[in-house]
Amino acid sequence: MRFNYKKLVAAGATTLSIAAVLTACSGKKSNTSVNKDTKHGIALITDGNGVDDHSFNQAAWSGFKDYGKEHGLKQGKGGYQYFESSSAADFTPNLTQAAQAGYQTIYGVGYMLTDSVKAASKKYPKKNFVLIDSVITGRKNVASVTFKSNEASYLGGLAAAYTTKTNKVGFIGGAKSSVLDLFEAGFKQGVKDGAKALGKKITVYDQYIGNFTSTDKAKSIAQSMYTDGADIIYQAAGNAGNGVFTEAKTRNKATTAAKKVWVIGVDVDQANLGNYTSKDGKKANFTLTSVLKGLRFACKDIADKAYKGKFPGGKVISYGLAHDGVSVTKGNLDAKTWKAVKLKLQLLQVSSTIYSGQSETLRNITGCFL
Repeated sequence: MRFNYKKLVAAGATTLSIAAVLTACSGKKSNTSVNKDTKHGIALITDGNGVDDHSFNQAAWSGFKDYGKEHGLKQGKGGYQYFESSSAADFTPNLTQAAQAGYQTIYGVGYMLTDSVKAASKKYPKKNFVLIDSVITGRKNVASVTFKSNEASYLGGLAAAYTTKTNKVGFIGGAKSSVLDLFEAGFKQGVKDGAKALGKKITVYDQYIGNFTSTDKAKSIAQSMYTDGADIIYQAAGNAGNGVFTEAKTRNKATTAAKKVWVIGVDVDQANLGNYTSKDGKKANFTLTSVLKGLRFACKDIADKAYKGKFPGGKVISYGLAHDGVSVTKGNLDAKTWKAVKLKLQLLQVSSTIYSGQSETLRNITGCFL
């Protein structure tokens, strides 16, 4: 079930309190009676893709549900809730509604919410705010969360290098930003190192969609890359990435399982999106692996800290391979490829310690690649 609080309020619920609006949206008879202690409530403000995007927001929401389960809290006031944004215009109203509804720790998912979270944190200084994938400094009530996505993307690139038969692979990003630069740089370096180890020359196509919502454009770009010979595409495009899966499924259903093209998933395990039946009647899967971004772990981790009265306000927390902040799945990797990935994973974990004193830029782009 998906909610849009802004539309519900505009539909004539102005005579109700915000708590009542939330009750109607979540299908609860009374949110206030569900969670008697309201001081530990957490709220998730999504970006424009919605909470069930099979990617970024969904991973964060999973962490919220884990938090509720561990602490005996239910969805609703005093527990955990999400406010779904249809566009950037919804960010500030949703942050305001969450704060006024009594949620103590409020998360903005994605760098696009930076300005809105910064304004809300100033307006509501007694609330805790968490910004995912960006940094706000000088605010004691804001915790900034970043991820070393280059590390896991590197492993995805390595897997692509070991798997490709055409020696052509692709990267499709959403909206170009410093965050997506990490995904792209890590992937390309992984492909480069894998090709060198195997004595191969591999071409990497790369293109950005311009946003995280245009599935049709993502499908079109994927169609072009596959037509040009790429047999693996790594998509880091949020909800738009579903278009890449659609194109791959269309192609794979028209050929035999042995001639399939692959997709590398992102943020969450996207293996389920790769299920299909090939032309020769075989049930198969084309999700090679998924590059995981530990939003589930990070969201719960910070919520747990806030629950204990130890909210890391004013700090920047960076999650990487060291504590499963990022990782990859085994997926459909063959034994040789998985062995190479695991070996490089161990080296990356060691190098993260070796380069801990280096500049952030150096470590993000080159430092962790041995």
